[in-house]
Amino acid sequence: MGSNPALNVDPAIICHPDILHCHLKDGYVFHGDPLTLGPSYPYDVPYNACSTGRYFIHNLKHTSPELLAEAGRLGLETVHVAQGYTRCSVLPVNKGSIITSDRGVAASCTQLDVLLITPGHILLPGYNTGFIGGTGGRVGNEMLFNGDLSAHPDFLNIKDFIESRGIRCLWFSDIPLTDIGSIIEEY
Repeated sequence: MGSNPALNVDPAIICHPDILHCHLKDGYVFHGDPLTLGPSYPYDVPYNACSTGRYFIHNLKHTSPELLAEAGRLGLETVHVAQGYTRCSVLPVNKGSIITSDRGVAASCTQLDVLLITPGHILLPGYNTGFIGGTGGRVGNEMLFNGDLSAHPDFLNIKDFIESRGIRCLWFSDIPLTDIGSIIEEY
């Protein structure tokens, strides 16, 4: 396995983009330093923040100082939540809207439109369940999901919430809805 410093992270999430990268604004992705990560919480979450392009949502006690400084430089408003795996737990829809199954995140994000969904129903190999934020991400004017979104019990609410904001939903109906650590667009 050699000298890959990212191997210090739990093998179930080692390939998840949201462990090392945070899409901040307008296609700009912050790239974290794998040497700063540890094998367990909270040492594996310093870059797992969620940005809507207006709000920067994370457990600010565990945010990388460099990432937090970059969010400030870009003028993002910070929102503190107890959840360290914020991007895993939150699917940003647009600058003012998110989807989550985490009640604590929903309660802390009073300045955003929040769709609170049923927890579970998402595959994450190595864990009991995955999270909605880890299943997808916005690419241009489309929200892409890794797996069959229509199998989720809140499918219609999720689809309506996203499409009411002028964003098209796309998913793969031939595989289970799976947490892959987010889909992050960079351009």
